[in-house]
Amino acid sequence: MRASIKVFAPATVANVVCGYDVLGFAVNAPGDEVVMHFTDKPGVVISKITGDEGRLPLDPFKNTVSASVQHYLQHIGRNDIGVSIELHKKMPIGSGLGSSSASTVAGLFAINTLMDNLLTNKELVPFAMKGEELACGYGHADNVAPALLGGFVLIRSYEPLDVISLPFPEDLYAAIVYPEVDVPTKDARQMIRSKVLLKNAVTQWGNVAGLVSGLFLKDYDLIGRSMVDVLIEPTRSILIPEFYQMRALAMEKGAIGFGISGSGPSVFALTKDEQTAHNITESLQGLLKKVNINSLAYVSPVNQRGPIILD
Repeated sequence: MRASIKVFAPATVANVVCGYDVLGFAVNAPGDEVVMHFTDKPGVVISKITGDEGRLPLDPFKNTVSASVQHYLQHIGRNDIGVSIELHKKMPIGSGLGSSSASTVAGLFAINTLMDNLLTNKELVPFAMKGEELACGYGHADNVAPALLGGFVLIRSYEPLDVISLPFPEDLYAAIVYPEVDVPTKDARQMIRSKVLLKNAVTQWGNVAGLVSGLFLKDYDLIGRSMVDVLIEPTRSILIPEFYQMRALAMEKGAIGFGISGSGPSVFALTKDEQTAHNITESLQGLLKKVNINSLAYVSPVNQRGPIILD
């Protein structure tokens, strides 16, 4: 059994426009890193956090990483173990790219590896959902599941939890732009209506089924025309500056489809190749710059690895 480990876990794009809380995929960058080692004193502690500008709690019961690790150790009956955790944030907090998810997944993958992989990555998903519950009040899996498993993931059911890895076109790229404005996940979730019209629900069901079918068939046109959200996006887009202008520009530059990543403010486009993705991010950043909004951009294929050991 190794005594220490350093792990990277990837950012994720959740919802994928029409798949609210049930669809997500992982990207290569950005992501978070966790350094973990055993200690002589039982219990889980957060010894250091970097890259968060002091925003994240060091209290092991309030931090998503340590809280999830505690749930894991309780499950395997090893509360006698002492663990020290360093969290290194390599991605923006509140970006809509699964910041809390990446941290939590890195921590769970680290402790599970140190414990000689007692559970599979898929079996770690419920523990990661505990971290999401702590972060935003609801234990959704559309960030943590793809972060753990890599690739495109469908959450078919939450009760019981049923997580399915989906095929997708190998040359699919994501063009992601994070406008540096604040859209807290809790606030974004509270804006969503609890009741929807049946006709809108039917439209959404069709789009989710179409998107999943398009991924299986590697049919870009079907993927693109299924990336329509009539339930969530009309409300959440209000919080994202220049959203519809960005969408029009992305589609003009060759995007297959465009939408909000998670709860925002990050937006993403799917493309058929890397160069188109770069062209889109450059254009979107230029648009935001004209209205004095700073932004970060990421271009990535769909990450198929999930978390990895760095050291």
